[in-house]
Amino acid sequence: MNHPRIGQGFDVHAFGPGDHVVVGGVRIPHDQGLLAHSDGDVVIHALCDAIFGALALGDIGKHFPPTDPRWRDADSRQFLRRARQLAAEADYRIGNADVTVICERPRIAPHVAAMRASLASDLSIGLETVSVKATTSEGLGFTGREEGIAAMAVVMLVPLK
Repeated sequence: MNHPRIGQGFDVHAFGPGDHVVVGGVRIPHDQGLLAHSDGDVVIHALCDAIFGALALGDIGKHFPPTDPRWRDADSRQFLRRARQLAAEADYRIGNADVTVICERPRIAPHVAAMRASLASDLSIGLETVSVKATTSEGLGFTGREEGIAAMAVVMLVPLK
């Protein structure tokens, strides 16, 4: 019999040229973009790592290697849907997901509702089981210097059987 599993994930991307960032599946206008092989969605990348970790299946780089040209500029939402599919194949469903975004800019709060809706849809779970929070690092470190953005995620996998 399967037992509930908990996984945690973390991701970070540096800012670079561009006019928007993608965070939690939501395009947010910004005076910079993110340096990444895919769209650089730190929230989704952290969630994928949390799911893969709970399943003991490695990390996002194992499943979607940055050396593979198929993932160049890819929409990270497809990564999250695949992670959910792998959980289902292992007889688990996502019980809940909790995410914290860490950055000084852009402001995340105005986009939290849209992020929660996007993530809930891709995870096939209710909106009430998806939490997205944002914080700054009080001017400290690379996020405090506005050099990039980071996210942490925790998921609970619940057995289907």
